[in-house]
Amino acid sequence: MLFYDFEVFSHDWLVVIMDTRNRETTVIVNDPGKLEAFYKANQREIWVGFNSRHYDQYILKAILCGFPPKKVNDYIIVRGLPGWKFSSLFNQFPLNNYDVMTNIDRGLKFFEGSMGNDIRESEVPFDIDRPLTPEEIEQTIFYCKHDVSQTMEVFVKRKEDFEAHMGLVKIACQGKPLNLSLIGKTKPQLSAIILDATRKDYDDEFDIDFPYSMQIEKYRAVIDWYSDPGNRCYSKMINGRKKKVQLEMNVAGVPHVFGWGGVHGAIPQYHGKGYFINMDVASLYPSLMIKYNLHSRSMSNPAKYVEIYKQRLEYKKAGNPLQLPLKLVLNSTYGVMKDKNNALYDPLQANRVCVYGQLLILDLIEHLEPYAQIIQSNTDGVLVRMPDGKDESAWYSLIDDVAFEWEQRTGLQLEFDEYREVFQKDVNNYIIIPSGPLHDEKGKPRWKSKGAYVKKLSSLDYGDFPIINRALNEYMIRGVPIRRTIRECDRLIEFQLVSKISGKYSCIMHGNKRLKEKCIRVFASLDPADAGVQKIHAVKNRPAKISNSPEHCFICNEDISAAAVPAKLDREWYINLANKRLADFGVI
Repeated sequence: MLFYDFEVFSHDWLVVIMDTRNRETTVIVNDPGKLEAFYKANQREIWVGFNSRHYDQYILKAILCGFPPKKVNDYIIVRGLPGWKFSSLFNQFPLNNYDVMTNIDRGLKFFEGSMGNDIRESEVPFDIDRPLTPEEIEQTIFYCKHDVSQTMEVFVKRKEDFEAHMGLVKIACQGKPLNLSLIGKTKPQLSAIILDATRKDYDDEFDIDFPYSMQIEKYRAVIDWYSDPGNRCYSKMINGRKKKVQLEMNVAGVPHVFGWGGVHGAIPQYHGKGYFINMDVASLYPSLMIKYNLHSRSMSNPAKYVEIYKQRLEYKKAGNPLQLPLKLVLNSTYGVMKDKNNALYDPLQANRVCVYGQLLILDLIEHLEPYAQIIQSNTDGVLVRMPDGKDESAWYSLIDDVAFEWEQRTGLQLEFDEYREVFQKDVNNYIIIPSGPLHDEKGKPRWKSKGAYVKKLSSLDYGDFPIINRALNEYMIRGVPIRRTIRECDRLIEFQLVSKISGKYSCIMHGNKRLKEKCIRVFASLDPADAGVQKIHAVKNRPAKISNSPEHCFICNEDISAAAVPAKLDREWYINLANKRLADFGVI
């Protein structure tokens, strides 16, 4: 396995390649012949990069084709065009390319910052319009090596994702020799291959119908809304502004939103104790596709989807790791039915799945409403509270009867979980505390959380004031005072805000100082001489405060993975922010 990264300038290019098997590092600078020889010797290897699907692999192929790499760089970066469109000659150089980056990532530097690693950048500007000096070449190599090693670290932390991806490749090749070039496909693309889909065009995107099993009386206004041809579009221009087409209405005393992406409803700023039941529909979208024949019409054999569904359940029961790639096939099918570039494209079926799901959840809410308080509803479930707040009551059997009847009628299955306390900012931000122990027998947390304020953090997602997340969780789950959590923490990394500006901005300013970095790590400071940070718009040249950043802050872009908190860290700033966020949950 090879990890690689290209750097391209107007007159120079270089690549760093790290071979994990032989533990060798190869650096090639402005030498197409050496690169071609290396490529030919390692063509069958898996080449791993960060954003290599969209960038690095095309720089490699451009050099092998004899094209100026700077021309391809600008085609991709400046003009924003896909690299594969530059030349059909790229097809002469196949590459088993695996990209560590996903489409929701904020960039390698953000990951480096989250892990507490050094995020200082080279002082060699990429827009320099002359050949680099030997010193500049060496500095660029140093930082390129750093980025490749960081890509390796991200890969290790995402090893399960790679294994699932390889699982999809193996499934796609069942009955045939293993084709490693498929590793360059995205998971949705592999799903389309596995399901034998053929790209087709459709002109019936909004010719929706409704599930035959639904029984909705009180809230028929929702059905009427979907029936109105005027609502069968995704957005409209209203008062000169483009707005989503959606229905906002009160359901069971809770504000709800219906539309073309899933139902959402929650009591805002709610905190309650008692006996709560969370009812989630097991595998809602795959189950709807199978039960109501809502699969993509581009599949050559829909029965294969059912086979994969059943196989996945068997694998899951047996603890077979292949259950994960099968789950990816099942769950990704809905999303890609609106992707015009995917062979599973079928927007009508995607809309039918979405509408069927929303109406059947509404059906469940309507039948539960007389017997329980609705706290929250989402795409695939409902959270309710017993009227008397007790777990041993006649209400439970009534709710259970409603759920059973709904399951029998709709053909869907509900999974019950019991909770004792709810902290809810809105439908997208909450913590639900379970009845009984906080962890299961394997040590896995049993509480349920969602949202940026309280979500479970990983080392790759540790750049948005992790101490605030920790303080809120400790308070809501264990009753630990906010001040205590923040005062007792002495790890600097816990207090970091890692911020990376997009291409819309030319630079970051710290007070009057222009920074060379596009990604920085900031901390609240007690020193009034420490200025705030702003980003400068590339076109309008206007400054804008970096979101969530303190008014007074110090910057530390060096490695802080083992650093202690300095005396000038403003702990009160973090305490105030944590209390403000706690108030958003209706607690204070």
